[in-house]
Amino acid sequence: MTNKAYRKMFFLSLLFVAFITQVALCDNIDPNNDGSKYAYGENVGWLNFEPSQGPGVHVYSDRVEGYVWAENIGWINLWPASYGGVLNDGAGNLSGHAWGENVGWINFSPDFGGVTIVADGDFDGWAWGENIGWINFDSVDLYGYNVKVCVANFVDVGNFVDQWLQIGPGWPADLYSDEEVNFKDYSILASWWLGYCPDDWPLKD
Repeated sequence: MTNKAYRKMFFLSLLFVAFITQVALCDNIDPNNDGSKYAYGENVGWLNFEPSQGPGVHVYSDRVEGYVWAENIGWINLWPASYGGVLNDGAGNLSGHAWGENVGWINFSPDFGGVTIVADGDFDGWAWGENIGWINFDSVDLYGYNVKVCVANFVDVGNFVDQWLQIGPGWPADLYSDEEVNFKDYSILASWWLGYCPDDWPLKD
């Protein structure tokens, strides 16, 4: 077994233990900066979950917060003060309602539909707005466009292992920000393991 393969096996075994205690917090939409931030409504056009202006959207283990921008209908609030907002059951099954001033309520778990977040962070399924119809999150239907959130997974482990024990500024795996890639950084990676990453998670770069 090569030294690199041994290091990967070592980290994977540690991450397996960390998985048991993982608590997911906030996350980042479009972690690979490849345009994975769009849903589509036949009657309203594209909905942008990471607009260039405004706060955008954050996914937590128990809810989805923030604002979606749609060119044709304006802002949609995923966590309005009334009616509960969009909830996440921790397994990626969304429910509850968002609110658009120009379109009313949007249901994330309607009959014959519903929106989920699958294990790799892709949103999937359909939401329903009484005034605007169905909103599609299915990337197959949308020709590869979809909404994706950052999930700390084996891609991050591979990037981390490749930088293990490096010293100096500028290493993405230096999560502790002390110019060394070591167990301090590993403990941060382990704490996010298989959960929604924080904003600007460097290991996706």
